[in-house]
Amino acid sequence: MSDLPVRIAVTGATGALGGLVAERLADLSPVLIVRDPSRAPALAAAEVREAEYADYESVLAALDGVDVLFLVSATESQRRREDHRRVVMAAAERGVRHVVYTSFAGAGGEATFSLVRDHAHTEAAIRASGIDFTFLRDNFYLEVLPHFAVDGVIRGPAGDGRFAPVSRSDVADVAAAVLRQPAAHAGTSYTLTGPEALTLTEAATRLSAVLGRDLRFENETEESARDWRREKYDAEDWQLDAWVSTYTAIRDGTLAEVTDDVARVSGHPARTLEQALTE
Repeated sequence: MSDLPVRIAVTGATGALGGLVAERLADLSPVLIVRDPSRAPALAAAEVREAEYADYESVLAALDGVDVLFLVSATESQRRREDHRRVVMAAAERGVRHVVYTSFAGAGGEATFSLVRDHAHTEAAIRASGIDFTFLRDNFYLEVLPHFAVDGVIRGPAGDGRFAPVSRSDVADVAAAVLRQPAAHAGTSYTLTGPEALTLTEAATRLSAVLGRDLRFENETEESARDWRREKYDAEDWQLDAWVSTYTAIRDGTLAEVTDDVARVSGHPARTLEQALTE
């Protein structure tokens, strides 16, 4: 990438991760691409542009003059692959030179966790576009773990499998470092994890201590996990697959890898569960 000024755009800037990244890049006057401009972060030098992933023309307009795009994955849905592909196409048409995409650990077409297959599809679309890329393959967010519990119980077919959840703040730190020097990270995939791999039993015990309320993990069969969720939420099959495979992916060990990518890119150690939930 040349020495000319680089225009960075951040999607999802009204969300938790996008908002953190936007704050970390405030001095670079980023473009904030949001669905609802009234909720955009109040950054003095930022330019706010409205767009919907599902609306190609709005994305095309929002990417005008953008060199580097931080692409936050869309909320899980049956149309997510198509929405992501649309953004990638618009980025290529607009001449965006580098895309930093929030993918997921173990991204692959045969991944146990069904939603991860969407990320593999998007990674393939970005590669095929010819745009330089960096993939941030995040594990589950530590900050989200309390929401796994319903009525004090984290339940699912995870057994004694382990996973290595990462702080959302650490992902934001890595993203900001990459976006500031994208050429140094071109063609690279980072697997972003916390400092340790936990079972859900261990996670529940430590969450209880941090939150000051009793949580426990209850293992389920895949059948009972699906039946309970179908009855409670009246969800469609694809959503049930996503929820249940969250736990089977932990059970089969595909999310247990612990890396030092957070430390190598951000310059500081990955946050522990306790640090992530009390800072």
